[in-house]
Amino acid sequence: MTNERLNSESLKFELHADIALLTLTRPEAGNPLPPGGVEQFRAIWDEVKNNPVIRAAVITGSGERHFCTGADVSALRTGEAGPGLQNVPMDQAVRASPYQNRVFKPVIAAVNGLVNGGGHHLVADADIVVASRNAAFMDTHVNVGQVGAIENIGLAKRLPLGTALRMTLQGKSFRLSADRAYQLGYVDELVETPGEVLPKAMEIAAEIAKNSPQAVALSKQAIWNSLETTYTPACEYGWSLIRNQWSHPDFEEGPRAFAEKRPPQWNPDPNARR
Repeated sequence: MTNERLNSESLKFELHADIALLTLTRPEAGNPLPPGGVEQFRAIWDEVKNNPVIRAAVITGSGERHFCTGADVSALRTGEAGPGLQNVPMDQAVRASPYQNRVFKPVIAAVNGLVNGGGHHLVADADIVVASRNAAFMDTHVNVGQVGAIENIGLAKRLPLGTALRMTLQGKSFRLSADRAYQLGYVDELVETPGEVLPKAMEIAAEIAKNSPQAVALSKQAIWNSLETTYTPACEYGWSLIRNQWSHPDFEEGPRAFAEKRPPQWNPDPNARR
């Protein structure tokens, strides 16, 4: 099911049962990020975050050559991006990824081809990355006189530092293959062909969607928060999230359903209390 309010020429939003599917839809141009796409991404991620029907999200690209090649360089050339954002705070200007929008429902990147530049927002900030063997990863910010920073910092969180720096500083002369990305942990599930990527990502999303929405969201929040702090504070924050779940109806429903040998009836309301 599509939602026309959330769609544009460059990015399509669909709902498949309880899974949101985001598809970049300009394969002839390398599936760039939508021009002026801050508001569209903000609206889509708000829908994912606030719609109780949605349990997980998958993001992919059209075709079999490109997942996402980042910002449209022609927009930079004509002055439609960049300088106009000089006085805009980062949390208003950079809103492509689920993490940047504080989405704690699980998000899977289904990488069906090349990822470049700003496309890494959608991969580095995904929870799980599925890729086909034809996929590759590169960054060309410095080749066109731009600074590789926000998404590149995300790379440094998920890749060895030297690999993240090579991709950032060498630009177009360095490509990370899907096989090597899988070896280094940037890719979590590797499939043979582009056609297998989306079905595998949707399969993983469907398995996650069977679990308590609140427990999944708080578990994700605990792990992502740990990347921003040291070990003991991260564990203390995790303990607070564990205690938060004790008052949610799912805390009792899970064991009860297990004992009664039936599927659990989860409560998707994060504010529900037993």
